[in-house]
Amino acid sequence: MPDYSFEHEKYEAGYKAVCGCDEAGRGPLCGPVVAAAVILPEGLYIEGLNDSKKLTEKKREALYEIIIKEAIAYGIAECSPAEIDEINILNASMLAMRRAIEKMEVKADCALIDGNHARNFPIDAFPIVKGDAKSCSIAAASILAKVTRDRQCIDLDREYPMYGIAKHKGYPTKDHMDAVRQFGVAPIYRKTFLKFLDK
Repeated sequence: MPDYSFEHEKYEAGYKAVCGCDEAGRGPLCGPVVAAAVILPEGLYIEGLNDSKKLTEKKREALYEIIIKEAIAYGIAECSPAEIDEINILNASMLAMRRAIEKMEVKADCALIDGNHARNFPIDAFPIVKGDAKSCSIAAASILAKVTRDRQCIDLDREYPMYGIAKHKGYPTKDHMDAVRQFGVAPIYRKTFLKFLDK
């Protein structure tokens, strides 16, 4: 289960506001990549807080409400499919995280980033592999990002019901790829993710 050891280490080193950052939606064929940044009160216990991928949708939704209520600050931002196509998904994920940090009402001076990359951040940033399972603030960010993107997928499904986005959340399932072959490429798609159409 995640804890505050990484955050505590940074506060001990003299940082004043440590945020966790994570993204959701790197793998899907369509929609934006969504990122969140969260500063939690150090030591705040939130029952069930964990990597968003290990939680049910119902649990994520409940934790989302607790996190936005209890956080010192949070920010949620995204990069569009067009931006993903232009700068690639890794750079788009980093950009979305930087945007999320900038949206927080309390300015962080240190960021814990889920994964093994931390590029071009305006503050000191430290990558943590599998950070969403190790750090409470990254786990909280993973939940905000995942819930936000899943809600966007429900909206996209209403707009483009033929693709079944509410079910697969944009990921490249066989049914999803078959639907893209049948109905064509809507504006919500990441063109660089559609190599399967060339086969």
